[in-house]
Amino acid sequence: MSPERAGRREWVGLAVLVLPVLLISMDMTVLYFAVPFISASLEPSATQQLWILDIYAFLLAGLLITMGTLGDHIGRRLLLLIGAVAFSAASLAAAYAGSAETLIGARAVLGVAGAVLAPSTLALIRNMFRDPAQRRTAIAIWTAGFSGGAAIGPIVSGLLLEQFWWGSVFLVNLPVMALLLVVGPFLLPEFRDPDPGRFDLLGAVLSLGAVLPVIYGIKKLAADGFAWVPAGITAAGVVLGVLFFVRQRTARNPMIDTSLFRNRAFSASIAVNLAALFAMVGFALFSTQWIQLVYGLSPLKAALWSLPAPLSVAVATSVAAVLARVVRPAYIIGAGLAIAAAGFAIMTQLRVDSGLAVIVTGATVLAAGAGIALTLTADMIVSAAPPERAGAASALSETSNQLGGALGVAILGSIGAAVYTRDVTDATAGLPPEAAGAARGTLGGATEVAAHLPGSAGEQLLQTAREAFTHGMNINAVVGGVFMLAGAVAAVILLRRVPASAPAGAEPGRPEAETEPVPQGH
Repeated sequence: MSPERAGRREWVGLAVLVLPVLLISMDMTVLYFAVPFISASLEPSATQQLWILDIYAFLLAGLLITMGTLGDHIGRRLLLLIGAVAFSAASLAAAYAGSAETLIGARAVLGVAGAVLAPSTLALIRNMFRDPAQRRTAIAIWTAGFSGGAAIGPIVSGLLLEQFWWGSVFLVNLPVMALLLVVGPFLLPEFRDPDPGRFDLLGAVLSLGAVLPVIYGIKKLAADGFAWVPAGITAAGVVLGVLFFVRQRTARNPMIDTSLFRNRAFSASIAVNLAALFAMVGFALFSTQWIQLVYGLSPLKAALWSLPAPLSVAVATSVAAVLARVVRPAYIIGAGLAIAAAGFAIMTQLRVDSGLAVIVTGATVLAAGAGIALTLTADMIVSAAPPERAGAASALSETSNQLGGALGVAILGSIGAAVYTRDVTDATAGLPPEAAGAARGTLGGATEVAAHLPGSAGEQLLQTAREAFTHGMNINAVVGGVFMLAGAVAAVILLRRVPASAPAGAEPGRPEAETEPVPQGH
């Protein structure tokens, strides 16, 4: 018997679910243009400024697994609505923060609320769309929303800051969350595990203790280079991660079912997520800087020129969902990663005097290919778990995205920084030590130093720095392209037995076996 197909109510409900996802992603980047205004208003220290920017993403990543499991226990719609209230309150507090400490605290609560919202949205899609083809389409829309939010964040920020004060970038969250709170109880069904057992509090502590130090340590290593303290923090997180998985294997009521990792489609999809986000997020760091500091566009114009990439994700995810009805996921995911590799190949041709067409085309092709892969991997991850445990599976999917992005920034950032420093060192030989250090550190530093040098000396330093930065991008494009091609081959090999139009947990030729969730009313 075919699974029940979703109707108008479910599709309207999907639109409601995508809105908070858009905001969660947008809040990762919405402060990019607001930082100078916040600095002038609140006068944060350098450390406080970093925490204002980073604490949201840290807590979001660290609490995803815990909140996904909590939704399985108490009800996904209930947790979603609780998250909407918390997100609204934190947004209001952030908008009117009178000190750096208050803003850091508000951003921390925003991260916690984001972790509450994100896995609940994907888990509810798993339950609302029981037909595999419809579910893939729904997840494609969800993926496009998540990808689009990060790109829209700087644009929304830039437009608002032209007319209003810096707190307005947080107030845009309020009407969306109000809409979710008003219509969510009527459009979204409630689902929870009918027999969840006791909540694994020790597992929750271990998951936070594993993810948070790893993300923090990797970002610090990427930003400041190798140091023993962040390296030790990262290592401690890895140790706690091992303890977390040991706990999950032995606990009576584990947060995640570790047997899922024996499902090749599930584990391969997690790996593909890591690889795709590694390349996409890691390289985005360079492409945005190139448009601003090499090509010379203002931040707002640079953000507008980045829009073709998320738009291509929206198109690519829709195409992937349609193709998945007749083509095995292995070949679609493999093709998506190969397309992403082609985007990297375009980036290898980037030069200091290249036009915008090169970088915009390369970034758009890269994003489209990654979007194709991520749509199907998200579907296979949430479909592999029983419906009553979809929250925990959704959280694993999103946690792999966060880890992949952090690794991409760290590793590709380190490679780019090493190439840049090597290429620009000779040009800084005659400068004072402080100026030479700034110029060797970043392209932004070299741009600032060059502005204070007389005549041709400044122009020569700036040209050398731009060439060094572009060379680092070329090297990273080669690394990313090889990574994507290896991922494409691995995806085809590991996923080749997963049939078209079937979820990851179903055997070929047999319908999906699902345990009916316990509805809790509308």
